Amino acid sequence: MEETSLARILNFGSLNLDQVYRVDSFVQPGETKLSRSLETHFGGKGLNQSVAAARAGASVWHAGVLGCDGERLLDKLVENGVDVSLLERSEGVSGHAIIQVDDHGQNCILLFGGTNQALTEAYIDRTLAAFGKDGLVLVQNETNLVGTIIKRAHERGLQVAINAAPMDKKVLTYPLELVDWLIVNEIEGAALANGANEADILPTLRAKYPKLNVLLTLGKRGAVCIRGDEEANIGIYDVPVVDTTAAGDTFLGYFLAQVLSGASIDDALALATAASSLCVQTMGAADSVPRRAEAQRALESGALGTLGEWGGWR
Repeated sequence: MEETSLARILNFGSLNLDQVYRVDSFVQPGETKLSRSLETHFGGKGLNQSVAAARAGASVWHAGVLGCDGERLLDKLVENGVDVSLLERSEGVSGHAIIQVDDHGQNCILLFGGTNQALTEAYIDRTLAAFGKDGLVLVQNETNLVGTIIKRAHERGLQVAINAAPMDKKVLTYPLELVDWLIVNEIEGAALANGANEADILPTLRAKYPKLNVLLTLGKRGAVCIRGDEEANIGIYDVPVVDTTAAGDTFLGYFLAQVLSGASIDDALALATAASSLCVQTMGAADSVPRRAEAQRALESGALGTLGEWGGWR
């Protein structure tokens, strides 16, 4: 895999304490049920993606507001080589998530934003100035002032990537014409593409935002990417699934780290797929993200089995 430089990523990302409950099936309206176990993990799409990009080899700075209960979140970033010098502290409560994981490894997540919703314009400006003008700014839809971050980062000449999750009406107001990379699943992509059928998502987004590069994930059917005139797709490995909580974040972090370092789209998709295939075989969020050497070894050794064909459009 040829790379020319080390990726620099500034992630304005969420930080959550995840309470993970193992259940045979998700709780239904009006139902009370016992869980088989409870574990506390460290997550949030922001933290997961910072850890994934750092473990993939990128230089990562995490930006955000840490609550009074967030010391363990800070420790998790530091132990994974993420620069936390730009984080701010607050007396408020950090974000948290209640996550149900069923017997098929699927998850259902309820979020509380906490201090993830405490960003200010002054803090954003200070942080961007400290980061400099070389690199990429990454955002998700789990913090406040996402549109402001996109505008200010673009004004400074930085690349911008957005993972439009969780999807809601706010995303439709963001200045996506200023974004370099959009990372979405099929549901999020359809919402941004005016309800288009799957096969029309990428053409519709490209017509609306001609300069936009898009990474579209399709779950068990793989992923598709367009960058400029390039288009590539990839299938998945048939591996035992224990927990999918951080699989998408792992895929995103690995993909961006490789592309920003000069890897081809095909190579970036291949390593990201290997990494996410390892991730789903382990319980937890950030702790389930594999190290670069492990993902590379699994990819090159064939330990994950045969890569399936891309699943196509529905």
